[in-house]
Amino acid sequence: MSSDFIVRLIGMIVFTTLGVYWGTTLGKIANANPAASNTFSVEQYAFTIGLVGALVGLILTPLFTTRPLRALRAIFARISAQSLFASLAGLVVGLIIAALLAFPISLLPTPFGDVLPFVGVVLFGYLGVAVFVMRQLDLFSLIATITGRGQAVAPSTSAESGANWAESRTILLDTSVIIDGRIADIARTGFLPGSLLIPRFVLMELQYIADSPDSLRRQRGRRGMEVLSQLQKEPSIPVRVSDVDVDGVREVDDKLVILARQLRCPILTNDYNLNRIAELQGVTVLNVNELANAVKSVLLPGEVLNIRVIQEGKESNQGVGYMDDGTMVVIENGRDYIDQEIEVVVTKVLQTAAGRMIFGRPEL
Repeated sequence: MSSDFIVRLIGMIVFTTLGVYWGTTLGKIANANPAASNTFSVEQYAFTIGLVGALVGLILTPLFTTRPLRALRAIFARISAQSLFASLAGLVVGLIIAALLAFPISLLPTPFGDVLPFVGVVLFGYLGVAVFVMRQLDLFSLIATITGRGQAVAPSTSAESGANWAESRTILLDTSVIIDGRIADIARTGFLPGSLLIPRFVLMELQYIADSPDSLRRQRGRRGMEVLSQLQKEPSIPVRVSDVDVDGVREVDDKLVILARQLRCPILTNDYNLNRIAELQGVTVLNVNELANAVKSVLLPGEVLNIRVIQEGKESNQGVGYMDDGTMVVIENGRDYIDQEIEVVVTKVLQTAAGRMIFGRPEL
């Protein structure tokens, strides 16, 4: 038996009782003058209005009982526990301030002394919730910092203090780095100390890409969803989804930069344009592509490599092969060695915006 059905039955009984009571009262009033003609009896009034009350209770009871409760439950389910705690703390602080100001305000002349205390409760309660929710990340970071500093500090606890700093650090994730997928492998290695923060507007953009009519964009969006699912399943990788937003800004990149400045945290991305815009505004950027280039093998002219030539190059008699980390190796006079593994002497290393290229020739 559903809750709606039970509530409808209870509402029908309550409104029927009220209708019968109201109908009986109206019937007695209507029949108070015996000389009046064409007047219903008391029983007819009670039956008619009681029947209307039963219909009203049966139809309208869920509209102001179960359905509002379901809507509130859905709203609370979408709000994170951190936002709920910040809202409750802000409400308590706002009500305390309103209570402290209520007595001096009540001494004002009528009607100000009667109305303004209630207005103060509403106003300060709203301001407390709004301010605490808007700055919830700063508040939790401050609490974590104070908690870490409040512990006993000994010369041998420097590593623990570093761990506390790493746990309180926040890193904003961009949509591009989620779709890229390498963030999951990097996070597992432990090279990203701190919690990964994913704003709600980034998730909305990722969902928009996953629902795109273009098959390629749709596959990229779904891969981003799978990467997020993998990150959340890793117990050693703290991942947080926040409803924090930036008012008055529509572009996701602009929101990320402004949010990073407010939270004083870096942005993890591989978007070249976002990287440059954030750096111009003084925001720290962690670029996955730069990290990939930095960890590639460092080679000097004269070193010898074992490379498998897989295709021809753009120039005459050139061959092209790749190292294990994906670095392209252009081999002079290497066209004759296609599908063969040969020893190559490095002649030049070229660093470009797209990555690192190595030029060499077959060892004689």
